[in-house]
Formats: sequence, structure tokens, C-alpha cells
Amino acid sequence: MFDNMIEGFDDQLVIAKAAQKYTPLDPQSMQRVGDKVWIPAPYIAASYDGFDQTANFGDMTELTVPVSIGYHKSSNGKMTAKDLRDPLQLSRYGDAAKQKLSSDINYALFTTAAIQGSQFIKRTTAPTGFDDIAAADAQLTEQGVPLANRMAFLAPRVYNGMASNLAKPQTSGLRETMNAYQKAFIGDIAGFETYKNDQSLRLAAATGGATTVNGANQYWVPKATSTAAGTGETENVDNRYSPLTVTAATYANIKAGDAFTIAGVNSVHMITKQDTGQLQTFRVIGKPSAGVITVAPAIISAGGGTKAEKEYQNVTATPANGAALTWLNTTTAELNPFFVKDNLLLLPGSYTVDPEAGWEVMRATTELGIAISYVRQGEINDLSMKFRWDIDFGTALTNPQMAGSLAFNQA
Repeated sequence: MFDNMIEGFDDQLVIAKAAQKYTPLDPQSMQRVGDKVWIPAPYIAASYDGFDQTANFGDMTELTVPVSIGYHKSSNGKMTAKDLRDPLQLSRYGDAAKQKLSSDINYALFTTAAIQGSQFIKRTTAPTGFDDIAAADAQLTEQGVPLANRMAFLAPRVYNGMASNLAKPQTSGLRETMNAYQKAFIGDIAGFETYKNDQSLRLAAATGGATTVNGANQYWVPKATSTAAGTGETENVDNRYSPLTVTAATYANIKAGDAFTIAGVNSVHMITKQDTGQLQTFRVIGKPSAGVITVAPAIISAGGGTKAEKEYQNVTATPANGAALTWLNTTTAELNPFFVKDNLLLLPGSYTVDPEAGWEVMRATTELGIAISYVRQGEINDLSMKFRWDIDFGTALTNPQMAGSLAFNQA
């Protein structure tokens, strides 16, 4: 029964297979750091004109990203002495546990990409196919996001809506017409590997109302570490997000996941720093204090002129005081996340169950590194048996600009 449960576990980890597995430290070290570590982010270099570079030398700024093991999931039950007469009872529940626990991993990765990814593609119509995915491709490409290993997970009605167009030879003229007709399969589109996803995350329409930037010079200066006042202690800094002070009559209605643009703030190519001519899209990550929202990506406009800002600049300008925020998720709809594989991380966790503590324990690790334990214990009072399946894992998005969501039927 245990072997059968483990055997097909990875087969159901559809999104996990599309993400990048990352094992930060050995179990003992992870215990000592509280299951949280910092991993390095890729460098982005700047270049300067001329032979005389006297004024351009500066310290390198190596950015790091915090990742943690934040999920522990358990599927458990209790069988009576009567139930135990049928050994298939436990086997069937093992299959159900496999389905639910693998779904938990997929959904955690799905949510991480859908809510934290800063790229937001607003489509005002129902899904049509190529043009929808191509819009995501264009937005990523013009910002210098790598072309390889792009993944998109689409809601069932969205995926089938796209397949509908391919299934009509009179409109598509493609060889894939029969697959689209027989299997509702659309395959690779506009540089993305596309998958039909059976999970759904609906983002409610933004109700933040008229919102403006409150205060000038709100830009982020990338830094590797910060120094605590008084003690002089240094610690790493998460440069994926930055705070933005806003004025909104309905500030209380602003929520995590809301997408917006800021008037006058365009995106730039990550390497060349050329203006794309398109407004940068942002996501609300949190609300740390009254009148302040945490936004992804951090607003790095090179307003301070430092070497680090020039290297990691991602927008053309610092938001002006009073600049209007335009909400993009104007209609409640399902999110369809897309991401670059190396950017979405699955972190297998670890834990120890001691078989000498009075229960029976079986353990295994899947090919993706997920440690699964099966523990059972008998109750002498009524001859019943309790059992549980457990997994431990984490997810992380290393760069918000390398992930995002498609949303359809937006007003």
C-alpha cells in the first residue's frame, strides 16, 4: 500500500515539474536557521562610455532572496477494528491522500506565481488563443526576460476556449487542428509550454477606487545588506518589493494580488535599460502600515544615481507626487499564471519522525525530493488505528518580473 502511494506521487505534480527544485541546506542546518535561508540572485551589470572610468568604479551589489519551508500538510484518518477487515480501505485512502497532498503542492506553486508575479496581462475579451499568449510573450521579451523555459497554466475554460479556435480548420489552418478537436489540446504557443490546470484561483475586482501616489521621490535603492541603528548589526535585504505611500479614500479595500500601473512609469529592458514604451505593471503584495502598500517589483528608477540603481533599474521614472494608479483587475476573474521555470522554486522540506516514540513509521523520498512519511498508531481502548500521511515543502518566486497572470473578460 505504501509503495503504491509513493509510486505515482510525482506523476500528479504537474506544476511542480514545471518549477525548479531547490534544496538549500542539509536538514540539520535548516533546523538551526528556522527553515529560512537567503539565496543569491543573478547579477545585472552596467556599462559606461569611454576609456576613463575613474568615476564609475563602485562596490558590487549582490542581491539575495529569502526562501523558506513554509508548508506542512497532513492527510489523516482513523479506522475501526471493523474497517480493518478490508485491507483495501487503507489502500484507497492512500490514493486519496496522494491526490490531495500533490494537489496542495501544485496549488501552493500556482498561487505563488499568480499572486506575486508582477506581470499582469489584462484581456478585455474571452480567450481567443495565440493573441492572448503572445501578449504575455511580448511583455516579457521587451523587458529582457529569458526566452527559454516559459510555462503557462490555464484554467479549464480558458484553455478549452483557446483550443476551440484551433479546432476550426476554416479559421486556424493548423496541423494541430485534430488534437485541438479530439483532446482540447493546444500545445506550445508563442514561446510558452501551455498546460490545462484543474485548479482555480479567482481574483476579485479591485475596489481601491481613485488612488494616487502620496509623496515624491518614492524609489528603491537596491542594497545587499542593511545596518541596524544602535547595534550596528547587518542583515540581508529583500529587494523584490518596495513600499509605496498612497492616498485612497477606500484604502481599506486595496488587497494583496491587485494589479495596477502608475501614470508616467514605464518598464525598461532589464539589460539595455531602454524604455519599452509600456507602463510597468505592479502587484500589491501587502499593506504594512496605514496608507502604505508593498508593491512588486520594487520601484527602481535610478533616481539616486548609484551604481546599484543603474544596474537593477526596472522603470523609466520615479512616480510623481499625485500620479494616478490605474487598477487592472477590474472584473472578478480566474488568474492564469505564467512564469520562467528557473524563477519559480519548489523547496523540499525535512522533518524527523522517531519510530521509537511509540508508533510505526514508513518514509520515502520522491524523485522531486518530497519526503513523505506514513505513521500509524493503535488505540488499545477500542482497537482502532489512527494514521497520517505528511509532507513538508516551501515555494518561492525569486524575481516578480519573471512571472505573472493572464486575466480575461476585464472591463
